[in-house]
This record gives sequence, structure tokens and C-alpha cells, in this order.
Amino acid sequence: MEDMGGKGKWMSTLYPYMMGGLSLANQRLFIKQISCARAMIRLFKVKEKQKELAENANGGLPIKKQTAGELRLHKDISELNLPKSCSISFPNGKDDLMNFEVSIRPDEGYYVGGTFLFSFQVSPTYPHEAPKVKCKTKVYHPNIDLEGNVCLNILREDWKPVLNINTVIYGLYHLFTEPNYEDPLNHDAAAVLRDNPKMFESNVRRAMYGGHVGQTYFPRCM
Repeated sequence: MEDMGGKGKWMSTLYPYMMGGLSLANQRLFIKQISCARAMIRLFKVKEKQKELAENANGGLPIKKQTAGELRLHKDISELNLPKSCSISFPNGKDDLMNFEVSIRPDEGYYVGGTFLFSFQVSPTYPHEAPKVKCKTKVYHPNIDLEGNVCLNILREDWKPVLNINTVIYGLYHLFTEPNYEDPLNHDAAAVLRDNPKMFESNVRRAMYGGHVGQTYFPRCM
């Protein structure tokens, strides 16, 4: 009989007497039930041992179970295929994959030479919900407002679970190579881009070197 503490010893002592008062069919059923209980106890002990070994390998800390969103995000990040002008970093360390930053340094277009930092906050329900993205660099841009909100269709109504982080980063990069005045967040910048592209280019350079465009000051990002 498996030793289950005081209860197990008590059952071992009574075992012959319990069997003696049962029919043959009930004796077989009783034996089967005891065997199942022993198997469950052994399985429980194996799982406890595996958990203990895993926690010891982790410095004694409990192992945190990853959500489906974390597992999918880990896959996306491991498969990133970014242009050389883009990079990803984890300010909170690799233990916090759900919050990270992406740096974009356009190599063509109006914003060439500038460096723009974006924060990504990913929901546990990812990829069924798009990541929340904000621009941490103050930028003169028709599709990014002065609070860092980003107008990108795949972060809104066009998001689908088949899309991934790589797609979003390429979408952000595309905003700098081809800014769009038809779907603006910064309406003043969009109007200048539409009506006077030369002035728009001048405003972008002034902002990136650190200076005022109208009444708004932009820190240097070159």
C-alpha cells in the first residue's frame, strides 16, 4: 500500500479486513480503485518534482505561465526580418516581452537622417487585438500628432490576427518614406504637405534639427 501519511497507514492496517467483507467483484473493483489512487499520487509527485527542478533552475522563483499572446509575440519577435534602419529593444528586460521599443532611422524621403522612437504595448489577447503604438519622439508629421498618436490603418480598422509585429514596423517605416496628407492627425502639417511640399520639407528639417515650426518647438532628433 502506498504510504499516504497517517491515513495511508490506517488503510494498510484495515486492508485485509475491508477485503474480507466484500464480494469477489467488489474486491476487484476495490483493488482497481486503490491502483488508480496510487497512480495519481505517483503522477502528482512527478509533477511536483518537475516544478521544483524548474524553479531551482530559475533561481528559486516560481515559473510564470505564458499567455497565448505572449507565446505568439515571442514567435513574432524571433522571426523579425527588419531593414537595417530599424531596431528593437526591451527597456524592462527580456522578461517583459509585452512592452518594447522600436527605433526607426529613415534612409530616404523627407525624414532621412532622423531617429524616431516608438513604444509598443501588447495586450494578452494579441494577435486578436492590435498592439498599442505611440511615437516617443516629437515629430512634425501629418500622420503623427504632437502627443505621439499614430495614424496607421493596420493599427485600427484593418488589423487582422494574421498580421504581426514585423508588419507594423514596416508600416511605421512607410509613414516616414511616404507621409500621407489624406488621412491626417496633424492637419496643419498635412495641409502644408498637400499645398506646398517645399515648405513641408523645410519645416521637417527645421523640426529635426531642433527648432520651432509655428508656435511648436521640436527637440533635435538628428
